[in-house]
Amino acid sequence: MNRERSGACRSKTKWKLWLVPAFATALSLLPAGADTSEAAGAEIMWDERMVVASGKGHRGPWQMNASEWYFVDDPTVGINQQGEIGVAWVDQDRHDIFFQVYEPDARPRFDEPVNISRSPNTFSWLPRLVMDSDEPDEVFVLWQEIIFSGGTHGGEIFFARSDDGGKHFSTPQNLSNTVAGAGKGRLREQIWYNGSLDLAGGAEGDLYAAWTVYEGGLFFSRSVDGGNSFQEPLKIAGAKGDLPARGPSLAVFQQEIRLVWAVGEDKEGDLHFSMSGDAGKTFSPPQTLFATDGYSEAPKITADSNGTFHLVFAESPMGPLQQYHVRYSRSTGETGGFTEPETISDGHSRKFASVGFPYLDLDGQGTLFVMWEIFPEGGIRPESLGFTFSQDGKSFAPPMVVPGTLDPEQGFNGSQQGLYMAKLAAGPSGELAVVNSTFKPKESSRIWLIRGLTQHPSSR
Repeated sequence: MNRERSGACRSKTKWKLWLVPAFATALSLLPAGADTSEAAGAEIMWDERMVVASGKGHRGPWQMNASEWYFVDDPTVGINQQGEIGVAWVDQDRHDIFFQVYEPDARPRFDEPVNISRSPNTFSWLPRLVMDSDEPDEVFVLWQEIIFSGGTHGGEIFFARSDDGGKHFSTPQNLSNTVAGAGKGRLREQIWYNGSLDLAGGAEGDLYAAWTVYEGGLFFSRSVDGGNSFQEPLKIAGAKGDLPARGPSLAVFQQEIRLVWAVGEDKEGDLHFSMSGDAGKTFSPPQTLFATDGYSEAPKITADSNGTFHLVFAESPMGPLQQYHVRYSRSTGETGGFTEPETISDGHSRKFASVGFPYLDLDGQGTLFVMWEIFPEGGIRPESLGFTFSQDGKSFAPPMVVPGTLDPEQGFNGSQQGLYMAKLAAGPSGELAVVNSTFKPKESSRIWLIRGLTQHPSSR
C-alpha cells in the first residue's frame, strides 16, 4: 500500500518439508538427514537463503521522482524449462529495475546485474517476470514506471524483452500511454496499492498484459509476435458507475484466458471475473465470481496442464485492512465454474495478526504451491512468508513459515510501494524459487532468494 506522494554456491539442504496423507494432522519441519522413512507424499528440500542485492535503508519523504529513496525492493522471480532462475528487482537509489539469472548450481550468470528499465530520472516499480516460454533464452518483464503525464496520478506500464537469456533487453515499450495513474489499484480515494498489473505467456509465443488505473479501469493488451509489439489495449472493466478494479491476475490454457480482479470503494467487495476463448481477441462481460460477506482481495490464478484453473485470494470478514485469511478454489468440468472457496491458512490465521497477498504456482508434476505474507500483531508491514502445497487441490499441508524469511534482525518485508507482487515460481522438475525483500530503517535493505526442490514419490 502506498499513498502517492551475490549469489553463492548451492549450499547443503537444511530443511525438509513433507506433504503427508489427508489423515495426517501435522507438517514436520525436519533437519536434513532426519529419519523420514514413514513419511509419504512429496518432499521439499530448502536451501539456505542467498543475498541477491543489498542497499541502504533510507526512505525520505515522497517528492515524486526527486524523492531520496536509497534502498532495494520489489523482487519478482521466474524459472525456465532448464531450471534456471531469474530474479528482477528495483534499486530505488538508481530508479531502475535490475535482473540476474542463477544457474541450476546457484551460480549467478552475470558479473553485474543487468539494467532493464534504463530510466534513471523516473522510479520503476514492482516488475513481473515470464521465463517459461518454449525458447530458453527468452525473458519478458512488465513493470510500473512513475511518469506524470498530466493526470492526477503518475504511472505508465512498460515492457521489455530479452532473447539472449537476459544479457541484453529491448528498448522499453510504453503499453498504457495514458494520463491516468496506470498500475494503481484504488481501495479508497486516499489509499491505493501500486503494482496493480500482471503478465502471462500463452501458446506460440503470445504474451498477455493486464493493468488497472487509479481512475478505476482495467485494461488488457496482447502480443502475437513474442513481445516485439503489443496491440491497442482493450478496456475490460471500468464503465461509468463501476467499482474501481484492482490487483488483476491472468491465467492461460491454450486459447482460453481467465482474468480475475478485486474492486475498491466497497467494504464487502467481491472478486470479479472475465474470460476469453479466442486468445484475448474478445472477452466476456465482467461478472462477480464469488458473493461473500467479507472483502476479497489480491487474487492469483493459474492453469494446469489439464485445463483446470486454480485460484487463491485473501478475504477479510470484517472488511478492508482488517484481519485476512487465504482461500482457495478451482474450476470444475466443462462449465468452467469454480468450487466453493475454502480457507487454507487456518494455522497461520490463528497464530498471526493477519495473512494475505497470496502467491501461487504449479510445478511440472502438477503440485500446487501457495505462499502468503504474514503480518505480526500490531504491525502494518509483513514480517515473513507463509507456505503450503497440495498434490490434488483437495488436501493441503498445514501451513509453515518459509525457512529464512522470519528474521527480525533484517527488519520488515517489502514492498513499500504496494504488496501486489509475484514472489514465488515453480519449475518443470519440482524446482522452487522464493524471493523476498527486507528493510531495516536507517540501516540496510536486502533482496533474498531461497531455492527449493520438490521430490515426488515417483522420482525417489
